[in-house]
Amino acid sequence: MKHAGKRWPSRRRHLLSAALIRLGTSLLVLWGAVTVSFSALLLTPGSVEDALIGTSNVSPLVRQQIVADYGLDRPLIAQYGSYIGNVLTGDLGHSYKLHQSVTSAVGTQLGDSVELALGGMALALVASVALALFTAHRARWLRGLSSGVELIGISIPTFWVGILLLTFFSFQLGWFPSTADSGPASLVLPSVAVAVPLTALLTQVMREGLELALDEPFVLTARARGMSDFGVRLRHALRHALLPVATLTGLMLGSLIGAMVVIEQVFNRQGIGRLVLTAVKEKDLPVVMGVVLLSALIYVVVSTVLDLLYRVIDPRLRGAQ
Repeated sequence: MKHAGKRWPSRRRHLLSAALIRLGTSLLVLWGAVTVSFSALLLTPGSVEDALIGTSNVSPLVRQQIVADYGLDRPLIAQYGSYIGNVLTGDLGHSYKLHQSVTSAVGTQLGDSVELALGGMALALVASVALALFTAHRARWLRGLSSGVELIGISIPTFWVGILLLTFFSFQLGWFPSTADSGPASLVLPSVAVAVPLTALLTQVMREGLELALDEPFVLTARARGMSDFGVRLRHALRHALLPVATLTGLMLGSLIGAMVVIEQVFNRQGIGRLVLTAVKEKDLPVVMGVVLLSALIYVVVSTVLDLLYRVIDPRLRGAQ
């Protein structure tokens, strides 16, 4: 009991230290994203106000307002401090093309993209777990077939997947709608298009982890106790294969904004991807900068959640720094 009592303060110190390190790292990432965004604004050819206005036509009075809002008539360090202060208060600037604040423009599109990203990731996780459990340590031909399909899934361009899904399941069979405003059913095909490359990559990583876990001595012990093969895979081996999968899932979630650009165009959906594509075409720099900062925030949140998830998956990490 005395030893257990001593372990609890030590464990709390470890958890507190890990939390402080995670917080410091997250703040550094966000500060770096804000600094890069501010530097991009300054390095854009032409004046800063022209970069912010883009292709829009504004009056001289609006130009004066831009100079005042961004403090462009002040020293560079003051401009930098003002920009950081605005970001901290949620003020990401104003889109003169959309005639609304960047926060509002991004906020109105964020829900559709999050819905699509979570739907695609959920499908990918379910499919990859099922495929990995079914093919790990099975016949060579079955593993070879699965690996070949996974290679195709990784290699095929995402927009091809979307076009094929629309052609067969919407235009020919009529099972799913082709428009984005047709209710929950309109989310199915875009989610599948997002999930195809994710499933292929996650299955490869998870199957390798399962095969390594199935060769461990604890698996032999579990089978000697009469546990079924599926029970061993699901209750014992799967947990050991989830750590690399969790890491890879976090990286994929952080990079899904790039995939959203393609998927939302193919399926004519509203969302962050379509917003940033339009912003790039129209040289709407405030919106582009806002999406960059949003991407950094998503990365920080996902990585923090994963850090906590690691300790749930593997109890040995709970006492580690």
